[in-house]
Amino acid sequence: MKDHNYLLITYCNPKNQSDEITLSFQLRRHPVVPKWIERVTLAQEKYSIDDPGRFYGFGSAEEQEHQSLKLINDCIDDINSFEPIVERKLHNINDQDTLNYLHHIFEVYHGLLDEQTHELWQRAPSTVRKALAELNILVHRCESVYRGAKPRHVVTWYGLPKTETLADQDYHWFEQGTTFGTVYLNYVEIGKTLEDLAFDNDQYIHNDAFRPFTHYSADFNVKFWSDSSRQIEEYCSILNKYYYKHEQFFLDRNYLLDDPALALGSLPLADLIDKDHSRIIKLLETHQQVKSVTFI
Repeated sequence: MKDHNYLLITYCNPKNQSDEITLSFQLRRHPVVPKWIERVTLAQEKYSIDDPGRFYGFGSAEEQEHQSLKLINDCIDDINSFEPIVERKLHNINDQDTLNYLHHIFEVYHGLLDEQTHELWQRAPSTVRKALAELNILVHRCESVYRGAKPRHVVTWYGLPKTETLADQDYHWFEQGTTFGTVYLNYVEIGKTLEDLAFDNDQYIHNDAFRPFTHYSADFNVKFWSDSSRQIEEYCSILNKYYYKHEQFFLDRNYLLDDPALALGSLPLADLIDKDHSRIIKLLETHQQVKSVTFI
């Protein structure tokens, strides 16, 4: 495979696709990057980006809340129009208990990674299957909003089979905290990580729904904020405390805190070259559709 140095992402105005900008990212030099590039290349040969406009943290808090509530409740209506399996709607963006309940509905009826075996899924039309898959995304969108969504966007190719797994040595490249303009490998498991459990206080999670970051795919996200050292310390402290409070839960599943798969943070893939942060945010406010992803 050709040795690449840069990732180029072209964004456009959803209302005028000829109005576009391109941001350049310097690829990191570690072993996961070429494996990720191979996945992206394969995905682009067979699939389109699922939702080119999957941006978070832009616009006022009120606008984000209104949009997120409408999207998730419309999704519930789409599912229940086939069969009334969802007994609750979300009326308050801060209602984590209902969000946990809705995520559980997704886990049960959609199934875990590549395990779509529930009888309802088998007989559901494609529109309902799509709604069940989107329920997961919309739960996390709502969580992001009420936790003070910071600007980022996510690029996924849902149809690409999630067959590849990280090697133990790959976890060495995880970093705690977020850096403005860094591209990170996306979590593609269907379930919840140690981080999700620590922050969600989930009482509905299925016995098999704890899923560490093991599989990877072409999917990635780009974050446009930076964490302070104090924020990173607080984040690590919360996760460590949660682990030790529920240590038996993890030991029963053969996970010690130092297990590579429980690595804290995210795996960076590339870094934005342009360091004018305010300029980048202003550009992205009006260019919230990913038009192309290219390696050079």
